[in-house]
Amino acid sequence: MAQEHSKVAYQVMWNRLISVVEEQAQALVRTAFSTSVREAGDLSAGVYDTHGNMLAQAVTGTPGHVNAMADAVAHFVRRIGRQNIFEGDVYITNDPWEGTGHLHDITMVTPSFHNGVLVGFFACTAHIVDIGGRGFGADAQSIYEEGLQIPIMKFADKGEVDETLTRIIRGNVREPDQLIGDIYALATCNEIGHRRLIEMMKEFKLDQLDGIAEFILENSRRATIEAIAALPRKSAEGEMTVDGFDKPITLKVKVTVHEDRIVSDFVGSSGLDKKGINCPLVYAKAYACYALKVAIAPEIPNNAASLAPFEIEAPVNSIVNAVHPAPVALRHIVGHFVPDTVYAAFDKIVPGLVPAEGAGCLCNFQVSLRPRTDAPAPADARRSEVLTFNSGGSGARPAFDGLNATAFPSGVMTMPIEATEHAGPVIIWRKELRPDSGGAGKTRGGLGQFMEVGAMEGHEFDIQAMFDRVNHPARGRRGGMAGASTTIAQDDGGTMNGKGKQFVPHGRKVVMAFPGGAGYGAPAERPKELVLRDLARGYISAEAAARDYGVTANEIKAVQDAVAKGEIT
Repeated sequence: MAQEHSKVAYQVMWNRLISVVEEQAQALVRTAFSTSVREAGDLSAGVYDTHGNMLAQAVTGTPGHVNAMADAVAHFVRRIGRQNIFEGDVYITNDPWEGTGHLHDITMVTPSFHNGVLVGFFACTAHIVDIGGRGFGADAQSIYEEGLQIPIMKFADKGEVDETLTRIIRGNVREPDQLIGDIYALATCNEIGHRRLIEMMKEFKLDQLDGIAEFILENSRRATIEAIAALPRKSAEGEMTVDGFDKPITLKVKVTVHEDRIVSDFVGSSGLDKKGINCPLVYAKAYACYALKVAIAPEIPNNAASLAPFEIEAPVNSIVNAVHPAPVALRHIVGHFVPDTVYAAFDKIVPGLVPAEGAGCLCNFQVSLRPRTDAPAPADARRSEVLTFNSGGSGARPAFDGLNATAFPSGVMTMPIEATEHAGPVIIWRKELRPDSGGAGKTRGGLGQFMEVGAMEGHEFDIQAMFDRVNHPARGRRGGMAGASTTIAQDDGGTMNGKGKQFVPHGRKVVMAFPGGAGYGAPAERPKELVLRDLARGYISAEAAARDYGVTANEIKAVQDAVAKGEIT
């Protein structure tokens, strides 16, 4: 029977739970081995009730992780069996369909006991640098080529770690110390969450979480439904085409607003791709829900009930509902385009609310370095796997410019050069904003980046490119102009593909330009002072100022002279 407390007390407890899971996430950031977690924040953390319903999530993390992980704990409970859940247990998986969408995410779940009674669960997810197989990339043609599959199972049984499992993992990955370190970091962050929860329960004299769980879920459900009920009862369709692997793919969605829910149906989207860019439904659902929730109910905390009114449908074996054994390593590429596809429809239902298209998917690449093979290598040359997270520009918003080099919708951070170079014998020769890459408009798209990467003397490498928008740049909204496209080539002019594993010989560099976000509204409506500010800052060139915004030669010269004199910085 649920314990009764006042609404004020329950609200305090709710806020405390959010603080608990944020501390849980920060513990993971501090202890993780992978730079993707420590520097980019590619993780999630959450607390759940005994039925596997997510009660609170950490602010730190990504929508793809946490919204997918929202469904995961129920799978853990079902697979492990309630009769086999004990104090001291820790569970693990990287199952793409019962975790967060691909093998490179490790999800760990820990039951939380208070006075010998199960009161809930803590779960967390982190992206790990390697899981064996072909490596992190789109080249595989089935899940079996993409790496080691860990079904939902016990990592620790009543406090005893399964050493057989750890030996199997170590024997199948390229960075065993790093991966095992990350697994222990995940387990530790769940333990931190558990300790803080028990402290809270003792403070509020709680024997179980049923009362606060009911309060959280009921209030979140009601508030979300009220936000939906205020919308027009309409349907609209949206679509977008992106590069795909070796042929374009199209995402289509029909968004229908009902009185108490919003249904997004991806019927008509492309079928499965032969390469690993397919997206399991759990991940497409995570980003479709996220897109609508931030548009209409951003102030409502994320939990099982606030996500439930957003229903997602997609044909089986479509690009957004890939089923086993489809290759799904780069499911984030398609998944990150889901929000802009949904917004293409939602803008027709509620105009003037959602942004223009942005870069969409992260501009990630992984470098597999090794001693050079074309000549004798130095004695200190070594093998290493280095994954770096980077971003193009986000789309312009109705009232504000897009953000430069900022990931939307994923929300992960761009990795610092220093952290990337510390991870292995890689050199980042250039990393800077890309002028003229943001689409012109009443509000301007965010800028992409230039980036050049090479290896230290004595090394060659393979680069796993994970880019899109080479041939399909971000589209403007309501008269805004497109953002700049992605480019990638070697520094000797040798062409490269936007996706796939590609060899880079000793001494060569890879030169990349990441895409910009699109503009919103007609460029002629942009205030002149903002155009001149962009020119002074170097965000746009003189040519773009004249071409896109009609700035005169005299105005351009005045700005250039002021910058030269230090009057504008």
